[in-house]
Amino acid sequence: QVQLVESGGGLVQAGGSLRLSCEASGSTFSRYAMGWFRQAPGKEREFVAGVSWNGGNTYYADSVKGRFTISRDNAKNTVYLQMNTLKPEDTAVYYCAADPGSVLPKRTANEYDYWGQGTQVTVSS
Repeated sequence: QVQLVESGGGLVQAGGSLRLSCEASGSTFSRYAMGWFRQAPGKEREFVAGVSWNGGNTYYADSVKGRFTISRDNAKNTVYLQMNTLKPEDTAVYYCAADPGSVLPKRTANEYDYWGQGTQVTVSS
């Protein structure tokens, strides 16, 4: 069982930055992939970014490539999402997710076994 706790969301103006954090429980965090997803009102949950077990491989949705950076600190059991040049269309609830069965991240939500509670990101124009 893995528990995930996100933090760092909030309200920011367009063009601003936020950094989300997600701390995981357990002693095997360094062995598996992690992902960030988001869900806007009335829309399906969508992949944002994923990182492999050791941070060596990262993947991004086209909509955030060049603006967002995913990283992890295995010593702290934490994955981060640095979000720069935010746009109003980035407004959503952001979720981190864990896939203990894989070392490389997947882009589909149903591949992940554990989810955080979500943190709201609101970007004003």
